[in-house]
Amino acid sequence: MISVVIPAKDEVGNIGPLMKEICQALQGVTEFEILVVDDGSQDDTFGEVIHTAEVMQCNAKAIRHERSTGQSTAISTGVLHARAQYIVTLDADGQNDPADIPAMLAQLPQIHAEHFCIAGYRKNRKDTAWKRFQSRLANKVRDALLHDGVPDTGCGLKLFPRETFLRMPYFDHMHRYIPALVRRMGGEVFIAVVNHRDRQVGVSKYTAWNRVWVGIVDIMGVIWLGRRAKIAKVARSETRWHD
Repeated sequence: MISVVIPAKDEVGNIGPLMKEICQALQGVTEFEILVVDDGSQDDTFGEVIHTAEVMQCNAKAIRHERSTGQSTAISTGVLHARAQYIVTLDADGQNDPADIPAMLAQLPQIHAEHFCIAGYRKNRKDTAWKRFQSRLANKVRDALLHDGVPDTGCGLKLFPRETFLRMPYFDHMHRYIPALVRRMGGEVFIAVVNHRDRQVGVSKYTAWNRVWVGIVDIMGVIWLGRRAKIAKVARSETRWHD
């Protein structure tokens, strides 16, 4: 079973079609649940989740934050309420394609690490040239400093064990650094080339200016965390039970 966690804010026009695509992509592939965390929307994103779940007859939960607290906090809320061993995250704007999820799941039998992340890579992005330039520059700077080996950390489509996420240090914007935080734990990161689509309804919540400054601070924080990480390898363990 997997839990599909979707942080959403003012996505009433996108969340219904996205949920339908998730159901179609995973039906017959694996047992699943959909958790949509409405991060203080001003529209009826919450109601649309419930309506779509009833129409599609799928297992879904809508959780609404009293006020907007950001994408990382919304993902954290979703993971905390999830029931499955594995978490799949994707953005609510419909630009991530749920049809890519089965291929990511197919990688699981070959992964033997306790902690890992399969990170989506939007190789052929459907953004403007200016936005693609911003992302390439940001990814190069991030990789040069963090050495996480991920070409596209901004892709919302990721798969990881629930337990892995719960062991990570929480901070705002942490969702962009999940691969680096997995490596900090001694885990492995895998890349999956995924589809990228145009947003059909609404506008993006992010701009170059509201990313760049917090990004610099966040990277410095992740470097600090990485340098202070200690990975213990148990050499021996012995137990005695006396009932």
